Amino acid sequence: MVQYFDVIVVGAGPAGSVTALKLARRGLNVCLLERGGRPGAKNMFGGLLHNTPALNDLVPSFWEKAPLERHVYKKVLAFMTPESAVSLTFENEKFDQPPYNGYTVLRPVFDSWLADEAVKAGATLLCDCTADDLVAEDGKIAGVTVKGRDGELRANIVIVADGVLSLLAKQAGLRADFLPSNMGVGVKLLLGLPEATINERFHLVRDQAADIAFLGIPGGIRGGSFLYTNRESISVGMVMHLDSLKESGKAPYDILEDLLQHPQVRRLIKGAESLEYSAHLVPEGGIRAVPKVYTDGMMVVGDAAGLCYTNGINLEGINLAMTSGALAAETAIAAVESRDYSDSMLSLYKRKLDESFVMKDMKKFKSAVGMMHIDRLYDTYPRILSNIMKKVYKVDGTPRKKLLGLARREALKEIGLKDFVADGIKIGRALL
Repeated sequence: MVQYFDVIVVGAGPAGSVTALKLARRGLNVCLLERGGRPGAKNMFGGLLHNTPALNDLVPSFWEKAPLERHVYKKVLAFMTPESAVSLTFENEKFDQPPYNGYTVLRPVFDSWLADEAVKAGATLLCDCTADDLVAEDGKIAGVTVKGRDGELRANIVIVADGVLSLLAKQAGLRADFLPSNMGVGVKLLLGLPEATINERFHLVRDQAADIAFLGIPGGIRGGSFLYTNRESISVGMVMHLDSLKESGKAPYDILEDLLQHPQVRRLIKGAESLEYSAHLVPEGGIRAVPKVYTDGMMVVGDAAGLCYTNGINLEGINLAMTSGALAAETAIAAVESRDYSDSMLSLYKRKLDESFVMKDMKKFKSAVGMMHIDRLYDTYPRILSNIMKKVYKVDGTPRKKLLGLARREALKEIGLKDFVADGIKIGRALL
């Protein structure tokens, strides 16, 4: 049996659901496939959602309707050594007023809501469906086969949003195998705490949230850690470079346990109840690892297209994913109207991406990939900063030193001048 649609969207994460929602709103016959028992069942991310215009355009004032946990009011960047942490805290009253800058969310709840919005608009949602192969006809992608399901699903266009290890993008010849150097692994533990305890411990009121980023993973592994406050839980975890993790010979959950035992973190999660552990691969190759994102009858969005980057402070992914989904939907609408599903027509999607903030930001911070491979960034520099602050604040009866001289002395004691200058150039290129 063969079922026909205008467009098939594979993957009901944020990218796929935004795509399906926009298409259904225009009256297209859309099928949204999800391999889990429900949207969000197989998905994981740290827990931070920014105020993405692509979502707000589809669901105006979405923060009043979506199942969000809290809005981010407090941003903290902490440089950690095994026994200390030097923190920079940013609070802004404008972050405490709608439209908020960002929110903490739980993917199983948020993804289900967003997919349901697409269904309300007319999309067909099929769960427990894994698209395991592409159907080709006359040299173009014309549909998919679904594991354990008889027959085929056919469409004029297939939009692939099946995640970082997209098998369909590989089958279409749009990408090669990933390199470990271009990948990270994210691990997260969800910890239950009463709302009143979270507010008191993190100095929050109402539905304010704290977003804490830690630089300095235990064991010197390249990557960063995070802690987000939800309504009655805390999301704590880390994103580690895959090649660095492999070299360490350690299991991700062992490293996460070391993080939980750090004095700075242990104090914040005291008394919390473990609710859920999850892990997920993250594309970290930057713009150089983005594959071709279209071919005859097919487009690729979100993590499947490698649309994720870091500028050393922020890790951007979900907002890029939803924006790419909206742009793919716009391209599909134009293709259906013109009845042209060729590679040439769908190249409009790439042009839209290039003109958006998605590719502009990925190009702007392309050097950050090299910066994030500086091993000293994760142990040596946090240790230098900690030593400087310890000597600034310590009172022991000895004469104090001026800050600039103290910083120079501590830095050169840990790092040779040549390496210090080389690191400075890499960091400058990435951030300035």
